[in-house]
Amino acid sequence: MSTADYTTWSGLAKHLAQVCDGRSRRGQRYEWPYLLVLLALALLAGERTLVGMHHWLHMHEAELVNVLQPRRRCLPSLITLGRVLRDVKVEALEAAVGRFQRELAGECGEAGSIVTHQGEQLVGQALDGKTVRGASAHGELVHLVGLVQHECGLVYDQVKASVKLHERQAADIIFARNDLRHTVTTTDALHTCKKQARQILRGGGDYIFVVKGNQHTLYNDIGAAFTVLPPHGSWEQAYWQYEAVTVPYYGHGRTELITLESTIALNSYLSFPGIAQVVRRTRCATEHSSGKTTVAIEYLITSLSRDRVTLYQVEVFRRGHWTIENVTHYARDESFGEDRSQVRTGNAPQALAALRNAVAALLRIEGWNTLPAGFRYCRESPQRSLKLLGIPAT
Repeated sequence: MSTADYTTWSGLAKHLAQVCDGRSRRGQRYEWPYLLVLLALALLAGERTLVGMHHWLHMHEAELVNVLQPRRRCLPSLITLGRVLRDVKVEALEAAVGRFQRELAGECGEAGSIVTHQGEQLVGQALDGKTVRGASAHGELVHLVGLVQHECGLVYDQVKASVKLHERQAADIIFARNDLRHTVTTTDALHTCKKQARQILRGGGDYIFVVKGNQHTLYNDIGAAFTVLPPHGSWEQAYWQYEAVTVPYYGHGRTELITLESTIALNSYLSFPGIAQVVRRTRCATEHSSGKTTVAIEYLITSLSRDRVTLYQVEVFRRGHWTIENVTHYARDESFGEDRSQVRTGNAPQALAALRNAVAALLRIEGWNTLPAGFRYCRESPQRSLKLLGIPAT
């Protein structure tokens, strides 16, 4: 009989222990929390494949069994680990991981948030999808849609999209089951639609949608309106309520000048639910090495009005959207090798992605600037990994 006391666990281990066990009672050899924690420990050690995870666990078998106190004083086989990922109730796992990362959000403090003119604190979160390319089976790609906090890259929720469940429908599920109050959701152009705006507002949140050339009619209509905007000082400016701000960025071998121009004159024409202003965002980037300059224009539709936020704050949220690509998706591909992972059976691709999100968030909150450095720290001693997960030493 197991002597492990799961009530003493905290942090990620506590939340993993709350994931319901969907297995038949017959033939169970290992406790469910024990199996999930073993997978998390192997990921903390930087192992990318099931074979590598199984090998690392067996290298430290005696120590792990001594601390975790499973009913059977041994580690599961490689096949058992694969079955755990395949058969786990992935919705319950995503919910547990999401709760854990919302707890971590409290440790981020006010990072990534802005304060409105009325004193309300708003936190940015990005919605975007990612394809797990190595996990494709029978021609069908595994595509995951996630809701990610801007500053710290915490993944609050994740849903698998498919041929039958479009990315917009996956977004509807995410919006419906998450608290959107005091948040600003940023998206790519795919989600710029009235239905998604209505759902975000219904949840108590705000939105910043982007309009690009793939929405040809909407993009051209907004562009035509901005061509007749009055110059500064014009008597028509009061009607348009036009304002502009320029934000410089330096780094990556280039200088960027972002100019934002805003008007409320299009609000009635576009008739988006809750629309407060339309912003033209012009990005002028100059490469230091070649001196080449490129200009790109996109338009933003937002429910954030001028009496609540400045244009600079709108830019902070728009810039923060790329956290989902530069921090979350990049880490899963480069540090965990997700795109090269060929684990594809059942719920395994999404379950692994959820555990990777949790492990990456844990290491970042603990102060590791790069995940490989955190992996090296954890790989040397299972005790370090156990402590990070919230499991006390025996």
